[in-house]
Formats: sequence, C-alpha cells, structure tokens
Amino acid sequence: MTRPPPAPRRPLLALAAAVFLGGAAAGPVAADDGVRVVASIKPVHSLVSAVMAGVGEPHLIIRGTASPHTFTMRPSDAAALEDADVIFMVGDTMETAMTGPVDALAGQARVVRLFDVPGMIHRSIREGGAFEEHDHDSHGGGDDHMGHDDHDDHGHGHDAHDDHGDAHDDDHHGAFDMHVWLDPINGWTMARAIAATLAEADPANTATYEANLDALLHRLDHLTGEIAAQVAPARGVPFIVFHDGYRYFEDRFGLSAAGSIVVSPERKPGARRIAELRDKLHTLGVVCVFDEPQFDKRLVHTVIEGSEVKSGTVDPLGAAIEDGPELYFTLLHDMAASFTDCLTPGAGG
Repeated sequence: MTRPPPAPRRPLLALAAAVFLGGAAAGPVAADDGVRVVASIKPVHSLVSAVMAGVGEPHLIIRGTASPHTFTMRPSDAAALEDADVIFMVGDTMETAMTGPVDALAGQARVVRLFDVPGMIHRSIREGGAFEEHDHDSHGGGDDHMGHDDHDDHGHGHDAHDDHGDAHDDDHHGAFDMHVWLDPINGWTMARAIAATLAEADPANTATYEANLDALLHRLDHLTGEIAAQVAPARGVPFIVFHDGYRYFEDRFGLSAAGSIVVSPERKPGARRIAELRDKLHTLGVVCVFDEPQFDKRLVHTVIEGSEVKSGTVDPLGAAIEDGPELYFTLLHDMAASFTDCLTPGAGG
C-alpha cells in the first residue's frame, strides 16, 4: 500500500481560513498565561499535544476507559471548558455526553469539530446481514463520503484536503461512523486543522506550531505503510466487532468485519440477536469476535460460548495507553497487533 506523498505546506494562517470556512473565526486570543486548549478524547488529545509541544499542554476531558457517550464530567473539566480558548472534539454525535457542557460552559471559546473540517474522509455505518440495523429516518447506510476523490489510491497531494470535503450538519452524523481518527489519512487532515487553529488563536507561537506539524506529518506519512505491513497476515480473515466503529481502519488496511454485535454500545442486543450471531459464527466462518475495554465483555463471551471462535480486544480510544503525543501512534499499532494476533492461525487470542 503506497503512502500518501508529501505535499507542499500552506501557511497555517491561510489554512485556518479553510478550517473555519462556513463559520466566523474569532480573532487571536489574548491570554496572559498562553492559549488554553481542551481536547475531548485521547486520540484527539494526542494529536493536539504533538502540535503544542514546547508551547503548552491541552486539558484532556475523557480519560481512561470512560465512554465519550456516557462519561461524567468532573468539576476540573467544567472549569477547563469555562477557561478554554480553543476546544477540539470529533463531533456532537461522538462525544454525546460532552455536547451539553460545551454549549453551556464554553462561552467564547473556539470549538473545532474535527469531523467537519474540510477534506475529512467519512465512512457510513453498515447495516444488514450480520450488521445490526440501526434506527434512522432519512439516513440510509449510503455511500462513503469524502471531499471529492477517494483517498485509497493516494495519488494526490494532501493539499486536496484543504479545499474539498463537505461538512455535515450534526443531524446528518447519525449515518456515519464517527471514529474518523482510525484512518491515519484523516489523522493527517486533523493535524493540519489543529495546527491552523492554534496558529490563528496564538500567532506568537506560529513558528513552533509549524515545526511541530512538519514533524508530525512526517511520522503520519510513514504510519500507513507501517500498519499495512503489520496487518498483512490478517487480511481476508472474517471477524465480528463489538460495534461498527472500525470501518476507517478496516477500509484503509484491507480488513473486513463480517458483522457487529450491537449498533449502539449503549443498547444491549436481545436473545434473538445473540442467537442470530451465534449462527453467523459458523455460516460466515468467523475466526474472532472483538470486545472493547469501554464495554461489558460478557456479551462477547456469550456469543462465542461453545464454539472454537477466539475473542480479542480492540480499543479505539487508547484506554490503557499513556496520554500524550505518542498515544496516537501506539493506538494504531496496538490495534493492528490485536487484529493480527486474533486472526492469524496459530496466534494466541
């Protein structure tokens, strides 16, 4: 799999205009103690931390194994939102438990919903077959949505990310998988948007943000090839995931989930659904069923009980990984190892 080629760097302040297209950008932040930044989940925090190295450290809201859908906000988090100059999150449909506090507490803070920045690849939630159908109104599974061109051929420079890609209103997000960071090409786009936002908010440190961004993009340019080689033995081996939250990773690296246990992690499947999945293990030739550290593992054990199907764990948030700039890279390598270990014949699971 070919890595995306390096692209010419557009000045961060020019890129900021694209990031804030469709919404008024506030002027530079005047803060005696530097720009105050909040990040919602650990993967976002990791990318922000890498861009901010040497300038400051963002406040992380959702820590450990807490779910972004159900976590309880601490007083220190509420204070951080109130004091923030910039808040980075994926989107209201992802950090559902954070949406109300952001609306109530963020004040004049610049809130960047990374799902909506220009150039992000958007993948639809799958349904039908072994994927449980989800409730929706006019939102069908639909085709994958990107700015214009699919990124799978990588036959373009990354500046295409700056100029293309339709942002979706929040009430359209239900049709899409929100785990956008699991594709490192999206990580590339997110990093550039983060750096552009910080340069606009804190122009005195633009040179540092630019240097940090260059170093981060260089590493991200190599990450796709590294992960592709790591997961190569697992390609084509059928598996079931706890919920359909890995399509970005699967599509980027040639893996194919055969189904999911639940459509929403907060909605437990009934006995009929469990029975259907147990049948699917055999008809689909499933080798492994994956749980997540944020949710009850007993569901997976119930599905595979009495079969020779293995269980594994994939963690989209990096619950057990130390917070900071390295988390994003460790997260994707750990995910690749989890898939390979459980799906490769003879490996432990």
